Amino acid sequence: MLKINGVSAKSPKTFSVDIEDLDGDSYRNVLGQLTRDRIATKRKLSCEWGPLKNEEISTILTSVKDVFFMVEYPDPVEGQVLTKEFYVGTRTSPVYNWSEGKVRWEGLKMNFIEK
Repeated sequence: MLKINGVSAKSPKTFSVDIEDLDGDSYRNVLGQLTRDRIATKRKLSCEWGPLKNEEISTILTSVKDVFFMVEYPDPVEGQVLTKEFYVGTRTSPVYNWSEGKVRWEGLKMNFIEK
């Protein structure tokens, strides 16, 4: 479902695409009407993974270590798979199970924000 810098990532448990407008100088006039200067429309991809092995979580986190990276994802506006440049927000990776010296992770969350 997702490729990050050309590397296939395990499919997330949940995946959503936010379509966000970026405004420049927008204001309301004396009649209360909005004058809007939309300068761009960008995507934010919200991902959360289910149980992950050490190798799987490491692959995902390593693939987003650069300041910017390419993500291939299904885009609802275009109705096809697109590749765009993104950066990552906060990465949260809680431990789900720790037994016999082996760690299992669940609930890795991160957002990819289009450059």
